[in-house]
Order: sequence, then structure tokens, then C-alpha cells
Amino acid sequence: MELQFLGTGSGVPSKDRNLSSVALKLLNERNEVWLFDVGEATQQQILCTSIRPRKINKIFITHLHGDHIFGLPGLLSSRSFQGGTTPLDLYGPVGIKKFVQTTLNLSESHLGYKINYHELRTNGLIFDDATFKVTCGKLDHRITCFGYRIEEKPHPGELLMDRVRAYNVPNGPLLGQLKRGKTINLPDGTQLNGQDFIGPPQLGRIVTILGDTRYTKKSVTLAQNADVLVHESTLAGDQAKLAHQHYHSTSSQAAHVALQAHVQQLLLTHISARYVGPQFYELLKDARKIFPQSYVVKDFDQFVVQFKHQE
Repeated sequence: MELQFLGTGSGVPSKDRNLSSVALKLLNERNEVWLFDVGEATQQQILCTSIRPRKINKIFITHLHGDHIFGLPGLLSSRSFQGGTTPLDLYGPVGIKKFVQTTLNLSESHLGYKINYHELRTNGLIFDDATFKVTCGKLDHRITCFGYRIEEKPHPGELLMDRVRAYNVPNGPLLGQLKRGKTINLPDGTQLNGQDFIGPPQLGRIVTILGDTRYTKKSVTLAQNADVLVHESTLAGDQAKLAHQHYHSTSSQAAHVALQAHVQQLLLTHISARYVGPQFYELLKDARKIFPQSYVVKDFDQFVVQFKHQE
């Protein structure tokens, strides 16, 4: 599981930062890529990565402001041109279906795959299968805006090979059955219960990706015990009044969310164009005073989401 940031700016693009988009790469887990927001020129950013549009099969939109969706019609079209034929699930606030269908119809763009629209109206579970579940929650922005909590299901425990070797279990079907937790009978008549040879399950990882928002307790709820929290950080800590007026957060407020939610790592994005060059260190300094495991991300930064250490 890996996060790659395709755009980390806010409002308008700058020379250093494209507009909002982050990819959650689940290639080992599902052979899929999930996108969160698709700002203008996201597909151009993708060309500078190893991401293949046909691998993208879920897109989650936080809200309908242009800097989060203007790249969506072009990306959807390119996915079709580049051989994407599998259905795509599109999640977002009410209106996302109209936006996509209007732009595709007016431009006479024809896709070679089906889009399954999931328009969100309230908080709750929006996806659940054998390996992952996703919940959404409303944030505090000028228009309807959602945050997303992605939870990986626990991984089965590993076979304890040291214990297996003590019984001289041969390679082959018997070892395979033991790995699946089944009871086996060895050639000498010894019976082994597979459950006695499997370690504890590995807890799944949790990633929370929030859209634009003022400081709100809902952010803390969505981020509770997350391994990684991706939080907007439009302004530095001394700009709290301005951030509130524009329905955004400061780096200090994002750090308070991370601290209260007991997350492992805070990644700050959606950076105002006023923070050019090394000025982003102002945001980083403010956040780390409150939550030391904070990072201000740049376009194309990649982060592997690590498993929690288990005793």
C-alpha cells in the first residue's frame, strides 16, 4: 500500500504544485489504483509516474470545487483511449454524475467502459469487500465536502515454520493444508491442528484522506488510530482567522487533529501558493510543534504505508 501525491496545491496551480490529487496504490493488495480528487492536469502528472490509467478503478471526489474536479473528464477519456475497459466506480457528492455526463456529452466523448456513480448524501459505509472497507464523513467546508477513511481488513497469520520443522512436516500438500489452518495426519500417525501453527493475524492498515475543511471533530473521528492522515494545510498556524473565513485549515489545526486521533503520520497537502520555495517550512514548523510526525508533501512524493508493529 503506497500513497503518491499528484497535486499538492490549492486554488490555482503554481510552478511547483499542481492541483489536488492523490493516488492510493494497492498494486500488491488488489492490483488497483484508487484516486482521491482529480485536479486540473492530473493526467499530465500521471505521465511522470508509473501509474497506468487502466489500473485506476475507483475515484473518490471530496467536493465539487474546480481545483478538485477539473481534471476528471480528461482523465476518464484518456483511460478509455489507453485500453481501459473495466468498469470504474466514481464516488462523490450529489452533482458529480451531472458534471461528468454533461462534459462528456458536450464534448462528444465516448468511453469504452461503464462508470458506476455513487453519489453521497450522508456519513457512513460506502464500500466493503473481503480486503477493504471505506467510510465517508461530512466535513466543514463552504460546499458539501467529504473525507474518506480506508481500512484494510486483517491479514491471516503466518505459518510458524520453526514450530512446523520440529514435527518434520514434509513439503507438499500436507504443508499447504497446515497453512490453511486445517488438521493433518503425518505418516507416523501424529495429528496436527493447523490453528496451533499459525501466528496472530496482522492488523490491516488505515489511511484517512480529508477534503477541504475547517477544523472539525468529524476529522478526528475519521482519522482515529489511522496509520496515515492526509489533511489539508492551506495556511500557516498564524493565519487561523483567514483560514476560518475561507473554510480551510492551518497546519497547526491539522496537527491537533492528528494528535487527538492518535495517528502514526500526518501528511500536509493543499498548500497555498503564497508559500513558495522553502517557505513551506513555516507550515512544517508549526505542525511539528504539536505533532512531530508531520510532513509537508510535494508533488510526486511517495509514502509506503507501514504495518503497525505487533508484540
